[in-house]
Amino acid sequence: MFQPVLDPLGESLAWSALAATMPLIVFFVLLGVVRLAAHWSALAALATSLIVAVAVYEMPSGQALGSAAEGAVFGLFPIMWIVVNALWIYQMTVDTGHFEVLRRSFSRLSDDQRLQAVIVAFCFGALLEALAGFGAPVAISSVMLIALGFRPFKAATVALVANTAPVAFGAMGTPVITLAQITGLPLEDISSTVGRQTPVLAAIVPVLLVFLVDGRRGVKETWLPALSCGLAFALAQFACSNYVSVELTDVVAALAAVGVLVLVMRVTGTGVPAGKGRGLQPPPVIAGGSEDADPALVERARATAEAQDRPGAAVKAYLPYVVIIVVFALAQLGPVKSLLEHGSVEFSWPGLDVADPVSGEPSGAMVFKFNWLPATGTLLLLSGVITAALLSVRPSVAVRAYGRTLHQLRWAILTVAAVLALAYVMNLSGQTATIGHWIAGAGSGLAFLSPVLGWLGVAVSGSDTSANALFGTLQVTAAKSSGLSPELLASANSSGGVLGKMLSPQNLAIAAAATGLGGREAEILRKVVGWSLALLLVMCVLVWLQSTPVLGWMVPG
Repeated sequence: MFQPVLDPLGESLAWSALAATMPLIVFFVLLGVVRLAAHWSALAALATSLIVAVAVYEMPSGQALGSAAEGAVFGLFPIMWIVVNALWIYQMTVDTGHFEVLRRSFSRLSDDQRLQAVIVAFCFGALLEALAGFGAPVAISSVMLIALGFRPFKAATVALVANTAPVAFGAMGTPVITLAQITGLPLEDISSTVGRQTPVLAAIVPVLLVFLVDGRRGVKETWLPALSCGLAFALAQFACSNYVSVELTDVVAALAAVGVLVLVMRVTGTGVPAGKGRGLQPPPVIAGGSEDADPALVERARATAEAQDRPGAAVKAYLPYVVIIVVFALAQLGPVKSLLEHGSVEFSWPGLDVADPVSGEPSGAMVFKFNWLPATGTLLLLSGVITAALLSVRPSVAVRAYGRTLHQLRWAILTVAAVLALAYVMNLSGQTATIGHWIAGAGSGLAFLSPVLGWLGVAVSGSDTSANALFGTLQVTAAKSSGLSPELLASANSSGGVLGKMLSPQNLAIAAAATGLGGREAEILRKVVGWSLALLLVMCVLVWLQSTPVLGWMVPG
């Protein structure tokens, strides 16, 4: 059995941490500075991590390659399995014309692009995050924004930044539930604490989205509905995570947010369609209107804005998402959930025999869980089949749509597989643990840096769930040795992690593929990295204050 050593380089944790960060440095330099395509950058980083694992950590080469293979397979299933099927459903709605109806429906809520960004990327994206997660919200909301007249880069940026506050409770609460299982802390304590951290982000993000679309003028003119939406989401997320249900937290919060947003728009008249035929036209107040909106899409919208949808057309337009909600809700019911769990197969990954670098216990990553039936992607596939039947989509049309989706995502699939292979090599060889323990040695500054660990984990793996599994126990151990609250630091791992989502290579690849910007991930990265770091600073300060008497009252006793 291979057991990693935390300080293999000269028995120095600092020098070993520097060596362990080399794969990440290679990736972000190639992606952000050299502007190499994401899949090539990820493959180069993977090669670097294999070299560090074998040469520095003395991991057997066979086990290093085996860990890379397991990570690549995990990238394909369940992660890209989710994204492919989510985008397939969207593609069918486009092919049948129902997406046009949905687009007009959203435009009737507001003809103001700034508030459309909040409705689609934040509210609707949060609902998708609650149901599926793993890139589906970014993929679907970004293409919806393009259909509403946004330029691809603007759509990708808005979708990525919006996909933050809901992430900790996404995929039916999976990240928080995993964190509780990994750390052994009560789920209600973890859920309550995270529910007193991420709502702060939720209150900020809608206003930030307005700023991204129209700068200071946009904030000045639409701050009230945007802030009301954020506060509604924040309060609902807090209440549901603390007193109702972990699994339904984001569902309730998303519905509350859009309800309050529409109410405030109606009361104040902000963003309400001002005249017949304006529909999806970018309003004159938008800075650089011709630059922010795709002229072809705007012209197309003008031509169809006055068309009256057939009776029942709006119902059919929303039908796919209603089907998704119903299918996922039924899948959470006890008897159905138990039945679906029979469609899971677990097996030890061939050639892997790795121990935890601290406890010496066999690593749980050696066991691969192929949950083909209860997987989120499978439920989305089932939802797509039901949707096709209800919308009378011919099998040939559905199959062609699936083929186009696979073709569109081909480079994203390669990127995600390479990134997850990189994450598995770094995790199982001990590289990630070395970085984590080096940061955890910050002493009195640990509370401030605790969210950074989660941010780093999500930036590497693209998953808040994976980051919690990776660093959750480490956060608890460090908290106990420092006299801090284990619940606070464990929760900070998840809350800080949500801000690494917009930087994760797999999310960048998904956003680029969905918006037709394949190969330009580096440009998207440069547009969002500043916002990720700024919001991370906010979370670091919040957690630090929660570790002191100033905001200590916010942490459940």
